[in-house]
Amino acid sequence: MNESYLIGYDLGSSSLKACLFNVLTGECVASAYYPRQEMVIKSKKTGWAEQDPEMWWKNLKKATKAILSETKINPIHIKAIGISYQMHGLVLVDSNQKVIRDAIIWCDSRAVSLGDKAFQDLGKSTCLEHLLNSPANFTLSKLAWVKEHEPDVFSKTRYYMLPGDYIAMRMTGKVATTTTGLSEGITWDFKRNMQATFLFDYWGINQDIVPGLVPVFGEQGRLKPEIAAELGLPEGVPVTYRAGDQPNNALSLNVLNPGEVAATAGTSGVVYGISSDLKYDPEQRVNSFAHVNHTKDETRVGVLLCINGTAILNKWMRNIVAPAEMSYEQMNELAMTIPIGSEGVCILPFGNGAERMLKNKESGCSIHGVDFNRTTRGHLIRAAQEGIAFAFKYGMDMMNESGIETHTIRAGNANLFLSPVFRQTLANITGATIELYNTDGSIGAARGAGIGLGIYKDSREAFSSLKKVAQIVPVPEETEPALNAYRQWLKHM
Repeated sequence: MNESYLIGYDLGSSSLKACLFNVLTGECVASAYYPRQEMVIKSKKTGWAEQDPEMWWKNLKKATKAILSETKINPIHIKAIGISYQMHGLVLVDSNQKVIRDAIIWCDSRAVSLGDKAFQDLGKSTCLEHLLNSPANFTLSKLAWVKEHEPDVFSKTRYYMLPGDYIAMRMTGKVATTTTGLSEGITWDFKRNMQATFLFDYWGINQDIVPGLVPVFGEQGRLKPEIAAELGLPEGVPVTYRAGDQPNNALSLNVLNPGEVAATAGTSGVVYGISSDLKYDPEQRVNSFAHVNHTKDETRVGVLLCINGTAILNKWMRNIVAPAEMSYEQMNELAMTIPIGSEGVCILPFGNGAERMLKNKESGCSIHGVDFNRTTRGHLIRAAQEGIAFAFKYGMDMMNESGIETHTIRAGNANLFLSPVFRQTLANITGATIELYNTDGSIGAARGAGIGLGIYKDSREAFSSLKKVAQIVPVPEETEPALNAYRQWLKHM
């Protein structure tokens, strides 16, 4: 095989990360993320969360130029592009492919009441059997909100799309989405293997507003000449993969089959398990979506637990509690000096919008058990990290009810999984072994691009270079103290 590279992009709500992946060595040879500080999330009202898609594009350009500059490779060797993106967002464009308003992103909860009403009006059984979900505050519910509250904006809308669809459109000029994309917007009818027409009819939304379908893996368009020049890439490089960040994270960890489980603990926290059945939670505390390898003939459903407040709580602690010069590593070291259970300090990490596992309630973050004479900065930092682990446990018990067992959890060696307190607490209270790998969302997107291009003969070859870097197992003598701390935490729920 000649010299070949793939580019993977991972659009999060905090940053845009790019990876340059060497196909021959199976290594990420360069990566970059922008901005250096977290991207701005606009919140005009309580529960709202918006971002400017142009900001995403500007950061993508910066990240692309950084990885090309770092390696000095000849861009002619770049064979394909893969895109991972923050799920459930809403981007609206007009007939000229121009953005009409700021994107309403995943953690925005303004459409909860509309989604709940649709769930009741259409019937719970109908929604769950066909959609595997309630419309809740997912993408189409957000569009219904725009239709009701911003009719002028809605009237100018030619297409609605997800953040990854927008990035692909900017690159190729082709307006498209995927089956997995429709699923995450709660507009895919699993029972009929088609678009959920009844939901569009309910809200009086013309289905012409939906982009055409392209495969998750396979050619989705090619870089336009002017965009190639803007990015410093060859004209005509194909986009061959796109997926939401959580299915993509599972892909990056080679989690593709029933019984396999992936986790992340970035801005939000996620546990994502694969099922071969059309699973759904009647209470809608966890959600089911088409996985990247779901087909008409082979069911692959990702059952997703989402916790909005994870690393964002750790970041808040750093901003509010820690000295300006204190790094996250130093915070972790300080947390380790405090006993298991943080000497009675408990933190509920639910301060980042409506929590699905709490039935879309906005309960807010709360801190309990503070003793002004004894509680230190270290207690608060440890209690925050333990509280995030406890929230994971709370949600994973719900997943178990849906038939997803979590004996082993695979995760990237990043974000909160770099914290010994968080990962050991999680292992101790769940009884699961945690495996950490040398991967992230941008690397997963690059591997996905390679699969879509056909440069790998199968997934085994695509993931042959995936290396386990650490394994965390429950510590028997710590299990009961950790579970006791979890029981105390539950009392505040």
